[in-house]
Amino acid sequence: MTPRPTYRILVVDDEASVLTTYRMILEQQGYAVSACGTARAAIDAIRSTEFDLVLCDYSLEEQHTGFEVITAARQRNARVPAALLTGYATQEAADEASAKNIGIMFKPIEIEEFLATTSNMLRRENEPRQENGKETGGRPQAGR
Repeated sequence: MTPRPTYRILVVDDEASVLTTYRMILEQQGYAVSACGTARAAIDAIRSTEFDLVLCDYSLEEQHTGFEVITAARQRNARVPAALLTGYATQEAADEASAKNIGIMFKPIEIEEFLATTSNMLRRENEPRQENGKETGGRPQAGR
């Protein structure tokens, strides 16, 4: 039996209790989680680590937004899946997220929905792709 790869997930939320909850839920599922409470800390983490998924609160400290964090992550890896976690989002923010292929989960998020969405985003990005009759894609096993 082939061991399941450990995916690296960046979770960003400026509310400490929410951030801790997300981190604990994901770690219990076997994910390697980096949890950041500010946009600046998240962007610093992105500079040193390549993540397989970014889950980020929409509204962060000092008028920063999750879009800034996701943009930084996608400058490093243009295909990294990402979702905004928000208790409120304007139609404009929802439209921007859709245009940038960013998912949205609305708080309060049910644990089952949170885990299912996370798993689906990782699976879609990391499942093998058919290209000219050969399987490609998936998560690289070395060199990351």
